[in-house]
Amino acid sequence: MTLSTITKLTAATLAAGALALAGTPVQAATDSDSAAPTYQQFRAGVYVDSDGQFIVNGDEPIASESALRNYYNSMVGTTFTSEEKVNNTHLIVNRVSGRDDKWTQAAVANLTYCVSTRFGSQQTNVINAMAQGAANWESASSAVNFVYVSAQNANCNVRNNSVVFSVEPTNTTQYIARAFFPSTAKRSRNVLVNATSLMSSGSWTPGNIMGHELGHTLGFRHEHTRPEAGTCFEDNNWRPLTAYDSASIMHYPQCNGTSSNLAFTATDGAGVRALYGS
Repeated sequence: MTLSTITKLTAATLAAGALALAGTPVQAATDSDSAAPTYQQFRAGVYVDSDGQFIVNGDEPIASESALRNYYNSMVGTTFTSEEKVNNTHLIVNRVSGRDDKWTQAAVANLTYCVSTRFGSQQTNVINAMAQGAANWESASSAVNFVYVSAQNANCNVRNNSVVFSVEPTNTTQYIARAFFPSTAKRSRNVLVNATSLMSSGSWTPGNIMGHELGHTLGFRHEHTRPEAGTCFEDNNWRPLTAYDSASIMHYPQCNGTSSNLAFTATDGAGVRALYGS
């Protein structure tokens, strides 16, 4: 196979620190197959967050042990054939049970969120970064509207039903930020941010980092899982919306990306319009 099982599973676990370790690229895929790790070996290398979710692919949470095992099984049983490498030349949307993982038009027009007061002196920085990140997607598609509800900041958590999602501080330095997909249950629907790392990530601006995470909340996958990247493969549960974009805001620079700052591109704009309209 083109991407070995061992490489895919190793990339998935190593990528748990990918957003925080910009200078440490995940090992590129090779053409040689190796023995896949057992589930127990794979599980031992996956970071478990403070809320019990498993973090794979840098910033993507998996809610339960059974879901993590399903993820492992899909990686073990999934290959990229030469034909797929040729035909998947077309931003990409996550797929769940064969359907696009996206919001309804009514829901995407009112994505309310709060920013926890637990950020303390860093709260204003996170508020500003969220606004900058949201503006990328909103400027590309008038269908998308992130709504900041400051009145809910003092009670900003996943149990707050007055907002669609919460923005809360991490209890770890394993990553800069993590997000969720539209299909995620409300009890797990938050964006967690290490505010210190957010503000000190070199050429990755705070607004672009949060724009990347908000891309996930809209349903967009990492662009580097496509075969054209040649590394950092995740899985096949996605549908192409545009031509491959190595400079996409959804493409880790350390995974053969061509942008050093996670900037939003014209192709990213085309992708969000393809999914939600203009």
